[in-house]
Amino acid sequence: MSKPPPSLGRTHADEPHEQSVASRLNWLRAGVLGANDGIVSTAGLVVGVAGATETQSAVLVAGVAGLVAGAISMAAGEYVSVSTQRDSELALLDKERAELRDAPEAELEELAGLYVSRGVSERVALEVAKELTAHDALAAHAEVELGIDSEEQTNPWHAAWASMLAFTLGALLPLLVIVFTPIDLRVYITAVAVALALAVTGYVSARLGGSPPGRAVIRNVCGGVFAMVATHVVGLLIGGQV
Repeated sequence: MSKPPPSLGRTHADEPHEQSVASRLNWLRAGVLGANDGIVSTAGLVVGVAGATETQSAVLVAGVAGLVAGAISMAAGEYVSVSTQRDSELALLDKERAELRDAPEAELEELAGLYVSRGVSERVALEVAKELTAHDALAAHAEVELGIDSEEQTNPWHAAWASMLAFTLGALLPLLVIVFTPIDLRVYITAVAVALALAVTGYVSARLGGSPPGRAVIRNVCGGVFAMVATHVVGLLIGGQV
């Protein structure tokens, strides 16, 4: 008995779907960017306070407060953003269901027309539209017409917790470094640690996005260093006046 060709012997379930892969990459990229935000904002805060005072407890309190406030802010912002997107997608799906119920023939023609606009011949487009409509009309229209998945919407709570966790992990690096290093070297050691961490997050985010990592690393590190220098100067100026 001959074996089936590899393309026929494997089901679609055996292979990652392009949309699910893209979704996972977007989540991973969002996590990296969240960690990056935690690194930069917390580093700027603790370095600024360190410029104003040599008291380690003041730096610790400021850093922890910034970490908590930043993590909650990130979570709340992500929750609101994803909830808004999810509500919009559900509203569009409800509208599409109503249209499919009230005008199925018009929706079939519309689906076929969308395939024609993508370069498919009218005959083939109509056959494809009929088969997809018979299988799952809402899923077909959602994918082609709306560009969304009818069965998979992002959970806002998952997004909020992921954003909070990523920010917290990023913020812990500069906070722990500046608290547990000698006072006379803490700013320099923190700056080096933060620059290295930003180089890593810049490289990872660039690779996930398919862009050249060199420029991303330089932009990321320069932005973080600028933030630390600016806040440290502010701390020195204000601390000298208090």
